[in-house]
Amino acid sequence: MAARYMLVVAHTGRQDSLDSAVKVSRQLIAAGVTPVIKPDEYADVLAQAPDLTAIKVLGDAIDIGELELVIVLGGDGTILRAAELARGSSAPLLGVNLGHVGFLAESERDNLTETVRRALARDYLVEERMTLSVRVKVESQVIYETWALNEATVEKASRERMLEVVIEVDGRPLSSFGCDGVVMSTPTGSTAYAFSAGGPVVWPSLDAMLLVPLSPHALFGRPLVVGPESVFAVEVLQRTQGIGVLWCDGRRSKDLPPGARVIVRRSPVPVRLARLHQGPFTDRLVGKFNLPTNGWRGPADGEGPSQ
Repeated sequence: MAARYMLVVAHTGRQDSLDSAVKVSRQLIAAGVTPVIKPDEYADVLAQAPDLTAIKVLGDAIDIGELELVIVLGGDGTILRAAELARGSSAPLLGVNLGHVGFLAESERDNLTETVRRALARDYLVEERMTLSVRVKVESQVIYETWALNEATVEKASRERMLEVVIEVDGRPLSSFGCDGVVMSTPTGSTAYAFSAGGPVVWPSLDAMLLVPLSPHALFGRPLVVGPESVFAVEVLQRTQGIGVLWCDGRRSKDLPPGARVIVRRSPVPVRLARLHQGPFTDRLVGKFNLPTNGWRGPADGEGPSQ
């Protein structure tokens, strides 16, 4: 039988996350599956549980391409970190929420043992989430390339100075204005930064991209939703005093001098999420945001949801 490897990603600086990593590793080993740990988390796990000598270190004994699954213990920030780590691998991410909202997570900490049992049995479906390809150009030179699962955000670098930008969609200028920044988001990111900025919630089954201005000084500064083949560009105008900064998923950043262009399009490489529950996104939205639904009576007898 071929060896099975599962990467366990945890925030080992937090005791509850470290305890969960140890618990998951023990359960994997008992089932004959080898847990794999990032190099910077290996020492913390071994200090907590010295007997876990069967654990392998990612990049030392095991390559990212050998992973069957990535089990992520934490909130959305930890899941974004795991997505960055597993980029280019076919291994899906299975998130267990140890944070607050945990919108990307599939289960809660109370269900940890059952979640791992289902992972071992390969009892899950894989859902692919659209990601963004992000490129920064100054004049004709590409100075930076990266990607994002949630959003790419062009922001002002100085608190006291406004960012002057021009927005472009599909190679045509749309509007220029001063602002605190511009969020370009996937449907997955529509419940993250774009949501906080007043953007719409977009169901993850929809292929689309969002653009949400941050505090625009403009008559037309509304959120935009475009198709997956469209291309956004945000240019930092030369009249901007100071510099801007690009942030992708709040993790990767690049300074933007006046004249820089940030070009965002759909990436051909999605993020793969392991799903244990096939309920509608509406239920996830209600549960994660604790939305009130009292008074709802449901469809009448014989009435389908679309009638």
